[in-house]
Formats: sequence, C-alpha cells, structure tokens
Amino acid sequence: MIPVTILTGFLGSGKTTLLKRILNEKHGMKIAVIENEFGEENIDNEILVQDADEQIIQMSNGCICCTIRGDLARVLGDLAAKKTSGELDFDRVVIETTGLANPGPVAQTFFMDNEIADQFLLDAIITLVDAKHANHQLDEHEVVQRQVGFADRLFVTKSDLIDEKTLGDLRHRLLHMNPRAAIKVVNFGEADIKEIFDLRGFNLNSKLEIDPDFLAEDDHGHAHAHSHAHAHDEHGNTHDHADCDHDHGECAHEGHDHSHDHHHAHHDDKIKSFVFRSDRPFDPNKLEDFLGGILQIYGERLLRYKGVLYMKGVDRKVVFQGVHQMMGSDLAAKWQPVEKKNSKMVFIGIELPQDLITDGLNACLA
Repeated sequence: MIPVTILTGFLGSGKTTLLKRILNEKHGMKIAVIENEFGEENIDNEILVQDADEQIIQMSNGCICCTIRGDLARVLGDLAAKKTSGELDFDRVVIETTGLANPGPVAQTFFMDNEIADQFLLDAIITLVDAKHANHQLDEHEVVQRQVGFADRLFVTKSDLIDEKTLGDLRHRLLHMNPRAAIKVVNFGEADIKEIFDLRGFNLNSKLEIDPDFLAEDDHGHAHAHSHAHAHDEHGNTHDHADCDHDHGECAHEGHDHSHDHHHAHHDDKIKSFVFRSDRPFDPNKLEDFLGGILQIYGERLLRYKGVLYMKGVDRKVVFQGVHQMMGSDLAAKWQPVEKKNSKMVFIGIELPQDLITDGLNACLA
C-alpha cells in the first residue's frame, strides 16, 4: 500500500514552501507530488488530462511531480499502473490541494473507489494555518474552517508576525474546532519529516488522542487513551458489566463559549467539536442503529469522527472512525484487567446538534 498525505491550507499559508522543503531534503524517499489545480467547486469531470505523459515531471532526486486537471482517482490509478510496470518509482504520494479546496472530497476518494483503496493508504491530512491572517480567514471562509476540521495535524505558520497572546487565542480557537489534531508552530516550512509522514491518522486503532487542554475544560480532563492496539478480526464474548451504575455519558464542552471562556466569544465558528464519554457499556444493536441514522441525516455535516467503545458482551475494544458518511469499524485489543472500561468518542462537524447526539448516545447505553 502506497501511503498518501494530503496537504491543505488557505491561500498564502505556506503549503508550497513546505512542499519545496519536503522535495529538496535528503530523506531518501521517492515522493510523487500531485498538485490538485481545482477546488471541489470547479472540478469539471468532462475535463480530462489531455496528455498525461507531458504532465509528469521526474526530478533529479527521484521525486515526481504531476498536475491534475481532472479526476483524482484516474491520476492515482495511472501512477499506480506506472509504478507496477516499473515506468515510475516512488514510495509515497503527497497531494497539494489549492488554497480554496475543501479536503473532504479528496479524502473520500480513498474510501469510495475500490481500486484506489486497494493500492493507496490515506495516511493523514495536514492543514497549514497562516497565524497572521487566520482569524479573518476563519471568519470569512467556511472552507478554511473545513480545512481545520478535517486535519490530523495543524501547522501554524508565520507566528513570528503575531504576539504570544494572539497565538494563544488562535490555538484555543483551533482546539475547539478540532481537538484531535496536534497543533505545531512551524517557521518557514521547517517541520520535521517525522511530523509529516506516517502519522496514521486514518488507521483503525484504539489510540484516540484528544488535546488534553480541550478535555481540561471538562471536569474529567484527565481521560485520554494511550493504547497502541492493532485491529483483530475475531469476536470474543465474555460476561459484561452492564450492572455497573456509576457514571453516565458525559460531554466535554465544545465551541459554545462558557463563562470561563468569554474572551473568545466573538468567534462563532460553524465547525465545532465535542467529546462523549461513558463508563457504562453500549448496547451494540442500539448503537449501530443510532449511528446509522446520524450518518444518514448529518453525514455531510460530519467532517471527522472517531471512537474507542466499550460494548456489552464484547471483550475487545471496538474502534470506529469516519469521514462524512464513510465509516469503518473493527475490533481492537482485548480490555486488559487493569484498564477501566469506558467509551470515548469525538465528533467534528458543521453546526452539529450536540444535545441530540449526546442524548441519543446515552439512550444506547446498556
């Protein structure tokens, strides 16, 4: 499987600077770069690449660059075929979207097209945020909020142009939109390669990292999982703990600004996130029905979501995650005797009905 990184960010956020650095660094990797010229709004599927050969440029360090003027799935298919035939040699793919592009449809390509899903593994979406202009861009352009909401990692650029307080406020704002993504301040595209590749943001595993500062605003700010389990496919049934009556499902606060949070209240972002947690097990059938309904109704408004679940009658952790309506789930490691069994879920989306989803999840508890 060829790993793919999607690089996104608004106009002027520094994507090209970062990309040049990736391509010029001596890391020994052969990288195919796809520059996606059109945003989601103006891709015309009738426009196909006139002459694919002329658009693929082989660079001196073994990297390849090509420009898409049409369908991403077809270009990826062409690259994979050329790699298989030995015509091109590369280890991974970086897709640079235009500054106006919503990364959602690009990410969905890797789940909707079976041939692509068999050959490519979507590793992560990295979003660059221009510290100097971020607040204005987030206020004015929903696509910038979407770029933040989809991210597995956020790189804040041009931080030298703002003061510490403005940077702190921006970090807080980004955190409420997406507590899943680690936020890293980078200057002049100087990010460590290890912070760009092999992040495994789309892997189905029982590692659910949510920024602890986000959780700290909730009373139970210490809960975030550190397990490194691999998914298995066998079912294991043991006795359940449905009779435990302590702790009902709880929600960490999200973007609805609370009293301790008043100095951020002037940004009413459409994209917000919330966390659901419970020590009680879920009833598997009820939860499946409820999540199916939520995805059907709110799928387009759900950007990213992930959970590590404690299910009644299952001795393994159940993990799920998704983009829009595309959800995958699997069984992960067994609950260890020392572990406290609980469920954690994070939802990132556009004007999601938090109370409705929380009440519905509570109703699915055994």
